[in-house]
Amino acid sequence: MLIRERLEQTEAMILSEYACLSSRSKGRLRPEEKCPVRTDFQRDRDRVIHCKSFRRLKHKTQVFLSPEGDHYRTRLTHTLEVAQIARTIARSLSLNEDLTEAVSLAHDLGHTPFGHAGERALDALVPGGFRHYEQSLRVVDVLEKNGQGLNLTRETRNGILCHTRGPEADTMEGRIVRLADRIAYINHDIDDAVRAGVIRNSDIPRDILELLGSTTTSRINAMVMSVIDNSQGTELKMSPSVSDAFDRLHTFMFDSVYSNDYAKHEETKVPDLIGLLYTYFVSHQELLPEELRFVALHEGIERAVCDYISGMTDHYATEKFRSIFIPGSWTL
Repeated sequence: MLIRERLEQTEAMILSEYACLSSRSKGRLRPEEKCPVRTDFQRDRDRVIHCKSFRRLKHKTQVFLSPEGDHYRTRLTHTLEVAQIARTIARSLSLNEDLTEAVSLAHDLGHTPFGHAGERALDALVPGGFRHYEQSLRVVDVLEKNGQGLNLTRETRNGILCHTRGPEADTMEGRIVRLADRIAYINHDIDDAVRAGVIRNSDIPRDILELLGSTTTSRINAMVMSVIDNSQGTELKMSPSVSDAFDRLHTFMFDSVYSNDYAKHEETKVPDLIGLLYTYFVSHQELLPEELRFVALHEGIERAVCDYISGMTDHYATEKFRSIFIPGSWTL
């Protein structure tokens, strides 16, 4: 018996009736010979970790643009925190950790530079709009591996597409990632905002602190334990009191941080930067990378430029803008 087959048998024996078993995957867009060692979902996870888009997440903004300090979250550290929270919930509910991790690690691969400010800027420019969860699916389906895509399973792809808005994922594992994403960002954004001096921990309403805890660790633990203790069957949920506190914490962060002029003042520069790059490359198709010139030929120049800009890191976008639009020094 192959190692993969033993792993598939183990899944069938120990996982919940609500779990998505790798042996019952709906397959990939293109059929492939199965790995003798890894299950299909383990293979998905490995493909994501090794792809270029995953590595670029380390230089993409999470909340604060270009903060001075080593300990602020990036899109990559956010992704890893989501994966850890999601795996804990999946393990505790006897669901498939491998599928949960694969979706978690891939969910933000299509995110723009400059966080949600970059997403809003592209959304205003691109025909049909721009949504990072759709772009994440496009990255794994079309853009990675020089246009071949990663050919992930349908379950992982569905979890990526449904991780933030619209219909819920078809699998419990995909739904866990959607919840873990919210738990992760609301708590690490508080931590970063306190570190940046935008808010103080004491600014958080006292009754929320008393219920969830006064530290990042205690709040995450309270939310995760509430999900584990209150979820039943195919329904993931927190207790009413924790769910209410969670919603009010999100409102507090929106009012105090996400719309804070001091915290977000650098974001006012993003629409112009993204807009000028977009207009420039739409008019200079020959300067796009070769694989994106192929996209332009078959799907249109706007699609290709959107792919190019959304894949940029903060630093690369800034340097590209500087090299195109800001005069440089030269010598005779």
